[in-house]
Amino acid sequence: MEKVSKTFDYLVIGGGSGGLASARRAASYGVKVGLIEGSGRLGGTCVNVGCVPKKVMWNLADLAEKLKLANKQGFSIQGENAFDWEFIKKKRDAYITRLNGIYARNVEKEKVDYISGHATFLSPTHVAVEMLDGSGTQIYSAERILIAVGGQPIWPSHIPGYEYGIDSDGFFELEKQPKKVAIVGAGYIAVELAGIFQALGSETHMYIRRDHFLRAFDPMLGENIMEHYEKSGMHVHKNTPEFKRIEKLDTGALLIHHDDGTTREVDTLLWAIGRKPKIAGLNLDKIGVKYNEKTGYVIVDEYQRTNVSSILSLGDVCGKFELTPVAIAAGRRLSDRLFGGIKDAHLEYNQIPSVIFAHPEAGSIGLSEQQAIEKYGENQVKVYRTRFFGLNYAMVDPEDKIPTAYKIVCVGPLEKVVGLHIVGDFSGEILQGFSVAIKMGATKSDFDNCVAIHPTSAEELVTMR
Repeated sequence: MEKVSKTFDYLVIGGGSGGLASARRAASYGVKVGLIEGSGRLGGTCVNVGCVPKKVMWNLADLAEKLKLANKQGFSIQGENAFDWEFIKKKRDAYITRLNGIYARNVEKEKVDYISGHATFLSPTHVAVEMLDGSGTQIYSAERILIAVGGQPIWPSHIPGYEYGIDSDGFFELEKQPKKVAIVGAGYIAVELAGIFQALGSETHMYIRRDHFLRAFDPMLGENIMEHYEKSGMHVHKNTPEFKRIEKLDTGALLIHHDDGTTREVDTLLWAIGRKPKIAGLNLDKIGVKYNEKTGYVIVDEYQRTNVSSILSLGDVCGKFELTPVAIAAGRRLSDRLFGGIKDAHLEYNQIPSVIFAHPEAGSIGLSEQQAIEKYGENQVKVYRTRFFGLNYAMVDPEDKIPTAYKIVCVGPLEKVVGLHIVGDFSGEILQGFSVAIKMGATKSDFDNCVAIHPTSAEELVTMR
């Protein structure tokens, strides 16, 4: 083995949400920490090609939908509400660059040694890093090494011409707004990006293999979102025939060929068919770290430990609730346990809230209705549900109203709330507060005993019968 350039107490591979959180927390305890990131910019998927720029675009799409209703509510807005994609891309990119700089300064301030390069394991305690600055390969060692490299989009390489499409990362590289776009996928990423395109004026075609999307969530969420998408003019193609091939035309447009002989021409094709852990090149087999051979997810216990004593792992690479706040919480608790003297510190992967930034917005925590029945038995489950139009649509014509739908899933004689599923405006903000109550073991009577705030949509959650 070549000479070691530097030895650390803790070496973190991956400068995304989880890796940064764990590295910074460890450094706060006086630990000598190294942080390796191979993309050249800190923040990971969330900051660069995920949550943050996605929410920027969602906000603009939400504004576009409100502008469409303005003339019907007493405002006089003249002309087309044209959206300048190129203008906002420049502003959004500049904003993300500023965030990258803030992360880099925080890492430096907290005395974490930032190493910019691609890591490969040489042993359970040694890593080779091919430096991005072209200076060659450096060897680093540590008593403990954390794998927090995140995930990446899956591409359908079995389809001829698949490479003419883009993935969710590529969405943020688009310089111009496509006039006609096809999104392939049924998960929350596909649903979110389809909603953005549609609201901003692109002719949007969404291809799903079955007759509904968001299958990982309570069906109520997908049903209500799909209803609005189709009502707004989105083309949701259900039970889609297999893609046979993708042809790039001389005009630059793409022609989708299905195996049933049908075709469709679009400007942009976006694959949103899932994600996979970013473990290629780490050389995990060499050091004996176990991972799921089918999915690639690194196998860890409740304390983020792999089967190799010096190696830990967390975040999207482990496949447990692939959400930024989950990775951050797991990273901080891990460092608290390893270096802060908090012996049992670890993240409990249950009752974790999540939000789908679709149009309308939706949120979920806990068990779906079906999951509750399977776990507790149908006779133990009681479901409360409501569907209504919020007061913010009181001055809107019936055909333009967007419904709000709520579902509370309870179990047992005390009606403990084990699931909450909401669709409608401000769902993310509403769910955050109710999630605290559910995490604390709230019952339906606890909800009922809370005085409603009127007039709000959320008051329905504490007045439901």
